Amino acid sequence: MKYLYYLTTLFLLSCSGTKETAVLHSKPLIVTTTGMIADAVKNLVGDSAEVIALMGPGVDPHLYKATQGDLERLNNADIIVYNGLHLEGKMSEILAKLASKKIVIAIANRIPTTKLRLLDLENQIFDPHIWFDVALWKEGIVALSEELKERWPSLAPVITKNSPAYFTELDSLNAFVTTQMASIPKPQRVLITAHDAFGYFGRAYDTEVKGLQGISTVSDFGLNDVTQLVNLIVNRNIKAVFIETSVSDQSIKAVMDGCSQKGHPVAIGGTLFSDAMGSAGTPEGTYVGMVKKNVETIVGALR
Repeated sequence: MKYLYYLTTLFLLSCSGTKETAVLHSKPLIVTTTGMIADAVKNLVGDSAEVIALMGPGVDPHLYKATQGDLERLNNADIIVYNGLHLEGKMSEILAKLASKKIVIAIANRIPTTKLRLLDLENQIFDPHIWFDVALWKEGIVALSEELKERWPSLAPVITKNSPAYFTELDSLNAFVTTQMASIPKPQRVLITAHDAFGYFGRAYDTEVKGLQGISTVSDFGLNDVTQLVNLIVNRNIKAVFIETSVSDQSIKAVMDGCSQKGHPVAIGGTLFSDAMGSAGTPEGTYVGMVKKNVETIVGALR
């Protein structure tokens, strides 16, 4: 079955066209990996392009494997936009192949490495969760807007028209997050989640962040990891931990059980959107709404 999957992948990729081939649809088709990227692109291009996200609500991009339908969408796309920094780990090879045939843009590659969280100096591994620092995310989207205008000129007028208002909205969001997080007393400003997705958030908004797993949900956790986190929660008298919509709550429940055994019951502070947004048509189905909901949940539990 795995062999058949790769044969299908290679066949579909070999059929990919280039920008110079005739566009078969009336509007350029932009395919993105995550919902956060799709939302940003839609704010830039409006109705001037068709924008599709491969990964929907509750989907873990670290573990995501492209379906045959996804491969067809990627094959038909005029432009592909993805996060980069190995967020889409299982799709990296496919995206690399497509980059030789059509416009493929990685948002994280447009941000200077000096502004990224370096996790492994020797192997040059960086944290991919850039969207949790709103100012940094905006920087990536600004660079994306310029590249889209350059590489698909027919979109330039609408992007030029739409981008100022959207960038102002992101500035307002960043100010909102900064103010709200500062309202939590510093000793209580400790965010504990299943995996280390909120490192940029912690750095940008002066919040201590602890994740049981690493930056990727591919990494496993052991008894020692649970024990260390339990001891931290008990010793620091932390009252709430958080689960994530795209990650199993098994690991956090193990931590909660450990805390209870030590006589320190800890509550679930709420559910956070980490690697995926909420359902379409809800406030959390947009990047701005998702971030606001996360902040409101964190402040409500920790303040």
